[in-house]
Amino acid sequence: MIREATQADTLALAKLAIKMWSDNTISELQSEFLDLICSNNAVCFIKYVGNKAVGFAQCQLRNDYVEGTNTSPVGYLEGIFIEKEYRHSGYAKELLSKCEKWAKEKHCTEFASDCEIDNDISLKFHLSMGFEEENRIICFRKDI
Repeated sequence: MIREATQADTLALAKLAIKMWSDNTISELQSEFLDLICSNNAVCFIKYVGNKAVGFAQCQLRNDYVEGTNTSPVGYLEGIFIEKEYRHSGYAKELLSKCEKWAKEKHCTEFASDCEIDNDISLKFHLSMGFEEENRIICFRKDI
């Protein structure tokens, strides 16, 4: 079962998300998910197998320029994760479909995403889901 996440799901979402975004804490992620769930411009979907949360997808509207797009707002896949033992079951595809449907309901005609330049698993997933690669960049920073 996939459903739109509610405030009651923030801990389950955070426990999944920490496996992908390990530079955060559970409480930070839980707080961020609460903010997202309360926003009209973002949504999280959570995949359950039985009573166990095994995956999630987070998407939102981006009104700033999104690489390779021509419209605004753009639906944007901010994150998608499936527990390792549940991968290759079509769950990520189902979650992505929910996100795309939500973006269409928000009047988006384009949907975008990104991944780290060395994340081959994510790259393969995106390409298999019909995304087209638009650009590759390396970002820099320094203290001044």
